[in-house]
Amino acid sequence: MVIHDRSAEKLRLKPVDDGQLSRESWKVFQIMAEFVEGFEKLSAIRPSVSIFGSSRLTPDHPYYQLAERIARELSDAGFSVISGGGPGIMEAANKGAFEGGSPSIGLNIQLPREQTANSYQDISLDFHHFFSRKVMFVKYASAYVVLPGGFGTLDEFAEILTLVQTEKTQRIPIILVGAEFWRGLLDWFRERLLGLGAVSAGDLELFQVLDEPTAIVEAIFAHYKGRSFQPSTEERERLMRL
Repeated sequence: MVIHDRSAEKLRLKPVDDGQLSRESWKVFQIMAEFVEGFEKLSAIRPSVSIFGSSRLTPDHPYYQLAERIARELSDAGFSVISGGGPGIMEAANKGAFEGGSPSIGLNIQLPREQTANSYQDISLDFHHFFSRKVMFVKYASAYVVLPGGFGTLDEFAEILTLVQTEKTQRIPIILVGAEFWRGLLDWFRERLLGLGAVSAGDLELFQVLDEPTAIVEAIFAHYKGRSFQPSTEERERLMRL
């Protein structure tokens, strides 16, 4: 019997283009620069709340106005507010915080469409890479507030749920705003994910649904009652491994 070992064939890779390799290697320094700038500018903003939602909603939309109110109350309560820095809900979040007593922060990114930086940012950072930007949303957040939005909003919601569920980051309040908007998804979580055994019942307690700005602020304070907004030593270690 002859056994044909294909491993050697699989390892016969095409020659690497030196120019492309060099460009990709230098990309590492651009990524490092984004992390360093983010760490330097955001390390002193705690406590802070990251707010997410659709970039496509206009200032006359009720969700835009609700986001602005939420951000204003958070800002006046002493929380810096972080958004993606663009239009829609992001702009509303920055605007509310900008008019409040705490810093308004925008984590801007270059996209082919939709993303233009709003003008309500006390601290503005520009990113080329989604993953380095996403680290900044998590690393300095004392809470996540998620308003109705599209794929990007769902991505951020799933990201923080996964990180908390797997204990790769600290347990923070995750608050969905817009009960009617989220109802279908949450029913699907219970019926399909929980029904299949893909998640546990406790995983569905990692977030809550609240629609009133004052209730959102109170829920965040209630989570931290008896402890500091600053991460513990163990939590800091987790954040170092994001």
